Amino acid sequence: MRGFKLYAFLWTFIFLFLTGCTKNEVGQTDESKLQVYTSFYCIYDFVNKIGGDKIQLYNIVPTGTEPHNWEPTAGDMRKLSNADLLFYNGAGMENFVDSVKQSVENDKIKYIELSEGIELIKKNEESNIYDPHIWLNPINAEKEALKIKNALSEADPQNADFYNKNYEDFSKKAKELDKSFSDMVNNNENKTIVVAHEAYGYLCQAYGLKQLAIEGLSADSEPSPAKMAEVSEFIKNNKIKFIFFEELLAVKAADVISEETGAKLLVLNPFEGLSQEDIDNGEDYFSVMYKNLENIDKALKND
Repeated sequence: MRGFKLYAFLWTFIFLFLTGCTKNEVGQTDESKLQVYTSFYCIYDFVNKIGGDKIQLYNIVPTGTEPHNWEPTAGDMRKLSNADLLFYNGAGMENFVDSVKQSVENDKIKYIELSEGIELIKKNEESNIYDPHIWLNPINAEKEALKIKNALSEADPQNADFYNKNYEDFSKKAKELDKSFSDMVNNNENKTIVVAHEAYGYLCQAYGLKQLAIEGLSADSEPSPAKMAEVSEFIKNNKIKFIFFEELLAVKAADVISEETGAKLLVLNPFEGLSQEDIDNGEDYFSVMYKNLENIDKALKND
């Protein structure tokens, strides 16, 4: 009997512990703060940097998930019924936003598209498809931060000074990052990088780089045999030693070319999402972008 009571106690303890963890993860709604939602991790990081503890912030796309083709559940829609603001990138990044706008029953929610007003890069001259990865140019990231600051200040004017101070800090760091990228690229004669996913148009445009991509703008696109052959030939002819890949995406095509050419795989993070381990380790936009800078420098030197 004593063993049974101990067993029951242990299960009761485990249940209460798990229940407590779930409650802490979800959090309690604080009606005194703005209820702010973001579409995916990059936008969450930016809004968190500006809003700090003055807002109650939630991210929609789960941690470690590639956001391009993610779709929200009915539960996600219900959560948004209490939102004041929803920040999203736009430019074709979040296909689910239109369905959210049509389905969420919330007249007070304001949708802020952060790419609006920024000059977008087209896939090609004949296409209406745009590269959505605007934040990979630090100056574009700074523009997005400004829009976040303005929207939060308009919705919560009593904390406008707080939001402005955080924006100024973000702006300073973005400009320092921009200069670091410019200096690094200017110190390298080579200007071409080989990437698995064509996500780096804004980064390349900002600093005079060229990306040779195995796969297209869409995260689930499949390269043609001709494209595979083209990239392999370029790598061999130019003795390229590195192919960039993303940790949240399958690397099948990059693996094939790596094995064929001997070029090694190297991480280039588009900052669409982070693993929970990276988040726990304090990684953010700036730390990730400086790691990208180091890896691009390595690839351009082709050591």
